[in-house]
Amino acid sequence: IRFARTLNPQITDDSRRALVDCYRRLRQGDTMGRSRTAYRITVRQLESLIRLSEALARLHCDDMVRPSYVREAFRLLRKSIIHVETEDVTFDEGEEFDDGPPDDEMEVEEGDADEQGGRQGEEESAPPPAEVVGVDDMGEAKEAEGNDATRQPPPKPAKVKKAKKKKKTQISFEEYESISNAIATYLRSRESETERVEGEEDEESTYLTWGQVVEWYLEQCESQIGDSLEELNRLKKLTNLVIRRLVKVDHVLVVIGDGEIPELERKLAVHPNYVVGA
Repeated sequence: IRFARTLNPQITDDSRRALVDCYRRLRQGDTMGRSRTAYRITVRQLESLIRLSEALARLHCDDMVRPSYVREAFRLLRKSIIHVETEDVTFDEGEEFDDGPPDDEMEVEEGDADEQGGRQGEEESAPPPAEVVGVDDMGEAKEAEGNDATRQPPPKPAKVKKAKKKKKTQISFEEYESISNAIATYLRSRESETERVEGEEDEESTYLTWGQVVEWYLEQCESQIGDSLEELNRLKKLTNLVIRRLVKVDHVLVVIGDGEIPELERKLAVHPNYVVGA
């Protein structure tokens, strides 16, 4: 141990590239909104990665920090990061539905309210029966009845309004990750394939529309769908919800061109800073 502490291992060029790649992968999940870590990845984690790599080199009595040490340090650092439980993904569909009866059954008509209020006021102000009260009590009751008659009628009851709820769809994070990775991988592969074709700069062949991406994913799930129309509609709606979240929340996908056109006609591309499969 005393000898290992005297060593001062140097970081090679390959190890530098490995450090950059490992740190970028740590930052990837943090910056793209898909992180499940309990704290943000900062330069402190990069410093920890370097120190762990150097410590592993000293452990092996090596004068050089090799890429294998960096990868092992990266594995240890990822294991040491506190992870929270993966929660299910909930989509807000933006549609509203009613659980109660129609509006005309929920609201009280003004005329009925007046009659009900009048009957209720008469019942409350009615004097007690004559056989159970004395003469003096009868006089007080008549006087009280006259005072009640001069009072203003009770206020009309407020109309009851229905509480509208929004539809929500919930899936496991594993299913959401599976769909999003499949879509991002396919779109990135199309972009890479187009770049390899010399002289091809046609945007039509490079980027797919939202609707084309949905159709492609449904084709991949033909065996799961089978002849079930219900399963087809469920997967179609779920795929649209996942794409909307990838665009608006996770920022994994970006819209190319005009974003004011209908969703299914918008062209989609993978965010240039997103690394598929990281």
